[in-house]
Amino acid sequence: MDQYYTTGEFARMAHVTIRTIRYYDKKGLLKPSFINESGYRMYSDEDFLKLQKILSLKYLGFSLNEIGNMTIHDTSADILKSLKMQIGLVHKKMENLEQMEKALQNTTQILEETNQIDWTGILNLIHLTDMEKMLVEQYKNGENLNIRISLHEQYSQNKKGWFPWLLEQMDFDGARRILEIGCGNGQLWKKAEPSVLKGKYICLSDLSDGMIRDAAENLGEEKASCFDFRTLDCQKLPFPDAEYDRIIANHVLFYVQNLSRGLQEISRVLSDDGVFYCSTYGKGHMKEITDLVQEFDPQINLSEVALYTIFGLDHGEKQLKPYFGSVEKRIYEDSLWVDRPEPLLDYILSCHGNQNEYLYPRQREFKEFLEKKIQKYGGIAITKEAGVFICRK
Repeated sequence: MDQYYTTGEFARMAHVTIRTIRYYDKKGLLKPSFINESGYRMYSDEDFLKLQKILSLKYLGFSLNEIGNMTIHDTSADILKSLKMQIGLVHKKMENLEQMEKALQNTTQILEETNQIDWTGILNLIHLTDMEKMLVEQYKNGENLNIRISLHEQYSQNKKGWFPWLLEQMDFDGARRILEIGCGNGQLWKKAEPSVLKGKYICLSDLSDGMIRDAAENLGEEKASCFDFRTLDCQKLPFPDAEYDRIIANHVLFYVQNLSRGLQEISRVLSDDGVFYCSTYGKGHMKEITDLVQEFDPQINLSEVALYTIFGLDHGEKQLKPYFGSVEKRIYEDSLWVDRPEPLLDYILSCHGNQNEYLYPRQREFKEFLEKKIQKYGGIAITKEAGVFICRK
């Protein structure tokens, strides 16, 4: 038999204030299991699991809005996944605290021995103190990328999948040195055949330290040993001219601040007989998702900037031509058919726009909106427009 508790009993057993429970209820983070005939808000044992995760994420530095997005679908069946995720975050925080302790000890020792303030040490402490925010941001970026990849993996009608298809477009014969720019979580190489990797130096790079760590973890210890992981900016590549035979930029050029400078650098470090592979989207990519959110609330924009306007399938060739003599475009034929609201909601919340501002207080209402659409049509069809440019000097 399930055990139920009033708000006061629940708060007392959890060693938190009634005010805290009421506040989380008001914010939609921790709704009661039901309200009884007398109007009492009743909580269950399962609600302790939800409260534990909320308090843990809050301690680790996440905002209530972010916690709401991370817990909306949670059930008791997810407890193992939830605990493992929290363990990973705690480990990262422990690493940060250990670095802070060491820096504090070093700065203190120098002051005691010389009676002089080590200003370099103070600056390092400022950087480490700010690392907590960076860890939260890195986790969010990695998780959001996983969510977006997952939607395509689960619901793509092209069963080959984007990453295997993309690898098929790449000719690695004779290539000795390969550079990927903006490797993200390394998913491109997850299922790469050993023959592709053998005998090659492959540098996986990203602007984010967190993404580099995620890539190494995602690939696993054995496969990760085949790569060199580096944090770098493609606008200023630390390599000599003609250093790489193949360069890859998968859905990343539209994030480069100065695209002309980035392409100039890529062309510089590409060998004369080398190949540059860069993928991107078209104007119609995932347009039905934009239509859905704006039907629900016209104020929502899923991206501050339409990425395909910066570097897209329609005009990418024109942008690449000044740096490469030959540019070929290949299109990946695919679409999505999504028959569950949860993955769609997660995908939308993972976007870079203002959706959290408008959807956070109305998440359950929006989920019901999606459920009605799916019930009416059996699912939601979503257009995909993606492809790759193959560039040679």
